[in-house]
Amino acid sequence: MSLKSWLPIPPKSHFSLSNIPFGIISTPTSKTPRPAVAIGDHALDLAVFAANSGFSHLPSIQPHLSVFSQSTLNDFAALGQPLHREVRRYLQEVFQENSRWDVLSSSSSLKESCIFPLKDITTHCPLRIGDYTDFYAGKNHAFNAGALFRGPKDALQPNYSHLPVGYHGRASSIVVSGTPIRRPWGQILENPKADPKVPIFAPSRRLDFELELGAFVCRANKMGEPVAIGQARESLFGMVLLNDWSARDIQAWEYVPLGPFNGKNFGTTISAWVVLADALKPFMGTSIKNDTKLLPYLDDIEENVYDINLEVDLTAQSGESTTITRANAQNLLFSFPQMLTQHSINGCPMQVGDLLGSGTISGTSPGSQGSLLEQSRNGTTDIELSGGERRTFLEDFDTVTLRGWAGGHDGELVGFGECVGRIEPAVSIQ
Repeated sequence: MSLKSWLPIPPKSHFSLSNIPFGIISTPTSKTPRPAVAIGDHALDLAVFAANSGFSHLPSIQPHLSVFSQSTLNDFAALGQPLHREVRRYLQEVFQENSRWDVLSSSSSLKESCIFPLKDITTHCPLRIGDYTDFYAGKNHAFNAGALFRGPKDALQPNYSHLPVGYHGRASSIVVSGTPIRRPWGQILENPKADPKVPIFAPSRRLDFELELGAFVCRANKMGEPVAIGQARESLFGMVLLNDWSARDIQAWEYVPLGPFNGKNFGTTISAWVVLADALKPFMGTSIKNDTKLLPYLDDIEENVYDINLEVDLTAQSGESTTITRANAQNLLFSFPQMLTQHSINGCPMQVGDLLGSGTISGTSPGSQGSLLEQSRNGTTDIELSGGERRTFLEDFDTVTLRGWAGGHDGELVGFGECVGRIEPAVSIQ
């Protein structure tokens, strides 16, 4: 049975009372970025709420109220999951019908000063991201991509099922939903089959999206001290949608022998609201079955990923929009705790705010692939859009929208909102 709120919440809202995701906002009345939570079609300004004794009935947060006046969620994240859980559940109680804590519902002036329509706010990157690592845990995508370039027999490398494979991305080019993405320049091969292979310098002609999830770290470890798998789950703050934009032609020329570089580091988009681990806990499910016996340090619980519905819309400049992908986040071979443990097993120090990407999430049925590379079979098959347009890769002024939510009942959805990016033409380079 869904929780009932005194604040009207649309039944299909991703931000039901069962959710309470955290983000960073600014408003028409104050351009200073500060923490907030999303609830239905509104946001609660936690800086104003805290300054006006909104947390007066939660003793555990009293020594830490300054976290709600910061410009990022890093300090709040660093408080750890037990306190995240207490704050979230307290806010659920504050918004609940007939709440014993009527600090907000009974004060018209406080409601007016700290509750804002989502349409009137500006969202910002929720955490200060020191480092970003993108993994490759979507086995179906890894197989599909590998089969396109090496054939089905050699699609997956021998190490693939033994450990979460990843590469270090670029934190400085991670942007919040709604930020335009500029088509990148780079070295590409006009004819990959030519001999000798001589590149040209040009804007990418094979620009793609990647449907991923991201997880933020909330507990640092000292250099030389790994994060054990039993501690890794408590070391994660929450999750966002993540689009790791990819220039396939630039990547194809550059990636041997050291992996992705300019084909990836020009832009990564994340959704604005961080869904806490506590909110997602009821939706845990099983990952793709791994027939390889893992080394003991990576042994995780059986239900180690999340049953999250995922969709991707492609909207052309004409305004016609097409849902081109429907998938589920259970299509991962490894969990985020396994990724964190693998990342730190050599003693690598993780910091609060570090971001881990899941890798592209694809299903096995038609229309469940999380990239155009797969759907177009590397540009050899057209994808038909509403209105009659066709695509193999992204064109200028295309908009890509990722959506994700857990749960299937109205009034109980735990979702991420949208993760949106629009392709802008390449800059002019003489």
